[in-house]
Amino acid sequence: MVMPIFDTASTTGASRPSPLGLSLPQPASPDAEASSPDRVNVAVWAPGLSTVEIAYKAPGESWKVQTLPKCDDGVHHGLVEGLPPGTRYGFRGTAQGEALPLSVPAPDFDSDDVGQLLLDPYGRAVHQRGEHLSSVRMESAFDWGDDRQPRTPWRETIVYEAHVRGQSMLHPDIPEHLRGTYAGMAHPAMIEHFHSLGVTAVQLLPVHFHMDEQHLQYLGLTNYWGYNTAAFFAPHADYATQAAQQAGPHAVQDEFKGMVKLLHAAGIEVILDVVYNHTAEGGPDGDTFSFRGLGEQQYYRHDAHGRYLDTTGCGNTLNFAEPRVVDLAIDSLRYWVDEFHIDGFRFDLAVTLCRNAGNEFDLGHPFLKRIAEDPVLSKSKLISEPWDVGYGGWQTGRFPKGWADWNDHFRDGVRRFWLSDRSGVEPGLSGGVGALADALTGSARVFEPSGRSRLASLNFITAHDGFTLADLVSYDRKHNEANGEQNRDGHSDNRSYNHGFEGRTENETILAARALSKRNLMTTLMISIGVPMITAGDELGRTQQGNNNAYCQDNQLTWIDWTQTPESHDMLRSTKRVIRLRKEFLQAQDPGFPDSRTDLDWFDEKGQPMTAAKWNDPSVRILQLLLSSEGGAFRGLLVINGHKDDKKIVLPKLIAESGAGHRMFELRLTTSELNDRRQGALVAAGEREIVQGNTINIYRT
Repeated sequence: MVMPIFDTASTTGASRPSPLGLSLPQPASPDAEASSPDRVNVAVWAPGLSTVEIAYKAPGESWKVQTLPKCDDGVHHGLVEGLPPGTRYGFRGTAQGEALPLSVPAPDFDSDDVGQLLLDPYGRAVHQRGEHLSSVRMESAFDWGDDRQPRTPWRETIVYEAHVRGQSMLHPDIPEHLRGTYAGMAHPAMIEHFHSLGVTAVQLLPVHFHMDEQHLQYLGLTNYWGYNTAAFFAPHADYATQAAQQAGPHAVQDEFKGMVKLLHAAGIEVILDVVYNHTAEGGPDGDTFSFRGLGEQQYYRHDAHGRYLDTTGCGNTLNFAEPRVVDLAIDSLRYWVDEFHIDGFRFDLAVTLCRNAGNEFDLGHPFLKRIAEDPVLSKSKLISEPWDVGYGGWQTGRFPKGWADWNDHFRDGVRRFWLSDRSGVEPGLSGGVGALADALTGSARVFEPSGRSRLASLNFITAHDGFTLADLVSYDRKHNEANGEQNRDGHSDNRSYNHGFEGRTENETILAARALSKRNLMTTLMISIGVPMITAGDELGRTQQGNNNAYCQDNQLTWIDWTQTPESHDMLRSTKRVIRLRKEFLQAQDPGFPDSRTDLDWFDEKGQPMTAAKWNDPSVRILQLLLSSEGGAFRGLLVINGHKDDKKIVLPKLIAESGAGHRMFELRLTTSELNDRRQGALVAAGEREIVQGNTINIYRT
């Protein structure tokens, strides 16, 4: 039975409305004795409730209930005895004089009839038993030792987008009990892979506590990606080892922190993909387990008729026109940096977080201002997904200084040049080099109006959402039947090219063409100005069998296959090579590169400067780019032949600054070759050179 507590006199006037969540009480005076560590200040913003109770169960005790006696501006608060670390708790209350509808407890819910509690929005952990959820009071102690955040400059950053579970589930060198866990992500075998590859930051798909949508539960599927957050301060326990889960929330928290500590020791930053745009409560007919029960009208955005206004496509939208919602997001971000030493964040559907009371994207939004003014968050890596599904939702290039944007212009331009322009018209290629040139140089025209440099362009060819790199060159159509939505889900416009056959084939000619296209795409990503992001497994040729929306596939379709094949070995070696080339080039440039001291010179197939006519001619598919910086140790010449056939081109005549004559090209690298062998013959400027079809040639001067 629940033991009700009605003695609230001792708490009246002693509690405080901030900080929200659970905190230690402030002493009445500097000389006052410290209160019991099991006595906590409880504060929850519940503007939709007239009274609020906290139900709590200390370890080994029965459930108790206490009313929070004070309310200030919608924040209900009080002091509560007997809440040691490990205590499970939640809220319930009355709205407009009527009891909230609370679901019947599960039969095994400690045989205590407390009903479905409302999670604390500031709860540090979530206990889940069946459909029943409760928050957990946590301690934050952890031995960080000499942990230091790597603070890798944006120019040196190479992001690796990964899923905690899928990254190590099939890795043969990681012990089975660590696979698919936080510990597995930081296992020496995984760190060695990151080091040998050359990436500097791991960007983890959502690790906040999340839940599965009702329709997925009905289909027997799960939300594998995790973009369905239920608690913004709690790590997702299912990604911890079984031993940690059995030991309890503190062990889960320690395993997560241990992962970060080990990755930092290896010089690798940890970036979290965070989802503050909506919650797992879904639409108005969805489950109520926190925000909806505490204050549906205030937490969620509504239109003039009182209906949910959804700019996320997920059923609800958190209302960032409400200051308390902005506070929630800022406090959550600070918690992950302060307590977990996180290095940065990628904001899912970031435009939603910047919509004002009129539901318009606002560069002066308090959320953006608060981050810019925060001494900790402003120094973190901030990456926007610069769109949502609402009106005016496409804002690539418009985020403020200090942010990098996912650059869909880069993704689409590169895919179009190397793939979709060739699809079905291989003999007579169409589409010019303008979009590719824009991508190679960081989409300057897109980002300059925001006052940012080319490093604000977060370049990517693939991401978790969409085709993998291998599928991008193997499928013309999506194949999402396994998702249970009759292949209606996922994008249909993928700008892909199957090279003449849909899906798996043993045709060696097609396989060779696909391999070359993959190398072209990866090379373009790494030689472009901006910050590159690789999707986990692309360096190995991972396939999802044409599924371009595998958000609900927690199985071998989405897990990385570490089986070594000649194809995966060649792709991995090629990826390492172009990453190494990128790093060597950047190290040889002036520290200001690629900003004001950047030299970009464009030439046609005859070695002559590009003209407006050539830029606008869709038949032009050969381009030469010389890039360097003032004071750089060497320059790089990129020669791109987008034609199917080999072409003769003339290398541009380059006059050395010393007046000593033509500068010689010392090294030639081409995507059609996979070894690191330096070619012996030197090539003189102005000399005719045969360039293979569908290749990028890189010359170092």
